[in-house]
Amino acid sequence: MTSECTGYYASPIGLLEIVATSEAVVSVLFVNDLGKGEAPARPTTLVLEEAIRQLDEYFQGKRREFELRHDFRGTPFQKRVWQALLEIPYGQTISYQELAAAIGNHKAVRAVGHANGRNPISIMAPCHRVIGKNGHLTGYGGGLERKEWLLNHERR
Repeated sequence: MTSECTGYYASPIGLLEIVATSEAVVSVLFVNDLGKGEAPARPTTLVLEEAIRQLDEYFQGKRREFELRHDFRGTPFQKRVWQALLEIPYGQTISYQELAAAIGNHKAVRAVGHANGRNPISIMAPCHRVIGKNGHLTGYGGGLERKEWLLNHERR
């Protein structure tokens, strides 16, 4: 197994912990602090350095798509859902029902919602672009305030 390294990015909406291998991004998740009080790890792979650079461009409004490999770790169903997230265009939203249809299983709306909530690569695999059928914001692992911020950021 390829070794992983961790880096941190101070986004406008909170601290992100990024885990990457030398080949792919493994996770991008909001964290409340640096954990055990240690200083942020220095990027040790080109993938991690590139992920931080691309996140910076995204938050500056200069990047609409991420150009990195992802190493989605989950069940085959979760991986299908997370892969489908990559197809949602920047600045647009879809419903959980539409996401279920996109993976070919329109009856799996709840399972799609559950998988979406477990997305390990937030922002880059844009789970924030999935909303309720009625157009309302629903669940987001980073909190609804962040989801709303990200959607407004992309609409600017």
